[in-house]
Amino acid sequence: MKYYSISFGFLLILVLPLILASAQNGKYERAAYHDSYEGAAQDDQDQGQGPATYDKNDDKESEPEQNGQNYEQDGDDNAPSLDIPTLLDNLASDDLLSFGYYSKSCPKAESIINKYVAKWVEEDRTLAASLLRLHFHDCAVHGCDASILLNHEGSERTAEASKSLRGFEVIDDIKAEMEKECPRTVSCADILTAASRDATVLLGGPYWDVPYGRKDGKVSVEKDAELVPMGRENITTLIEFYQSNGLNVIDLVVLSGAHTIGRATCGSLQFRLYNYAGTGRQDDSLDSRYANFLKRKCRWASEYVDLDATTPQTFDSVYYKNLQAKMGLLLTDQSLYSDPRTSPIVDALADAPSEFFNHQFAVSMTRLGNILVPAAQDGGEIRTKCYSVNSNY
Repeated sequence: MKYYSISFGFLLILVLPLILASAQNGKYERAAYHDSYEGAAQDDQDQGQGPATYDKNDDKESEPEQNGQNYEQDGDDNAPSLDIPTLLDNLASDDLLSFGYYSKSCPKAESIINKYVAKWVEEDRTLAASLLRLHFHDCAVHGCDASILLNHEGSERTAEASKSLRGFEVIDDIKAEMEKECPRTVSCADILTAASRDATVLLGGPYWDVPYGRKDGKVSVEKDAELVPMGRENITTLIEFYQSNGLNVIDLVVLSGAHTIGRATCGSLQFRLYNYAGTGRQDDSLDSRYANFLKRKCRWASEYVDLDATTPQTFDSVYYKNLQAKMGLLLTDQSLYSDPRTSPIVDALADAPSEFFNHQFAVSMTRLGNILVPAAQDGGEIRTKCYSVNSNY
């Protein structure tokens, strides 16, 4: 077993889930995630240019004192430390879900999902981040019931908040093959949940076992998509949103780490660059040199910029080091480091071995994927086409 020497802040993130677990009933939890994160809403090649890349050597005349800094924080020889093991891999699953759910009815289900996700991501790597985001938006409304996939007038998919979502064609492709192999057996909700896991792995992130048995919901309402945070909320609002939906402050910080990959539209951050809070100035929580880069890149709201300016193509914990350096792209990102309720968790994840972030991300993604709503599950179905309820056929 591997052991790590860690600080008190690192210990905090290990102990908090145990404390908060007593507040979770684990039976039916409602979804909670995310923001205006554009998981590569459009291939940069469509715009005839390469992806935005932040070069720390640019704009040196306005370079702040932390340029070239070592992101590792100074150690305190007197700080308490101890050797403890990593978190256990075993997680309790919702009573309605099981790891062997399709072992007899559709034993090839996972291999089919993996095969088609790999095929699509090989053709367009940006789709991996898009599948993660699509899963977040699904679970944010009515739990993980594939309601985001329904495509009819007035559905969540047609909402303004959903207009930049991608990956629908990947799920449709998987479902078509699944119906050939196991007709009316594997739900679209299960497919999307597993696809987000496989997309994470293809990006270099962790693998986790996905329990199955979700039903596809029959209700999808456009205005419900507004429940998903859009990147301008304060931390109090986000914490309350997560807690009211069965997740906790650690899940908030850890799942925000999905912004280690993907992109955002410039329109979601321009208010931070020119007239933040009506001051006529840029947001002071932005590194000035990084802000200058964003001003050059974001002359048009329709442009795209990487969420992680340092290692945008790698699934890692550098996102948290970026927050320490005042390089959080979205307001909700940087606010995680300015609020005392979340900043210790950011520090812990930034300073911990990368394996710890990967493990904790798998834990929080499992919790997210297990969120179910009684009405959606009790009245649910197994759709034959993910974009329409069965009664339409």
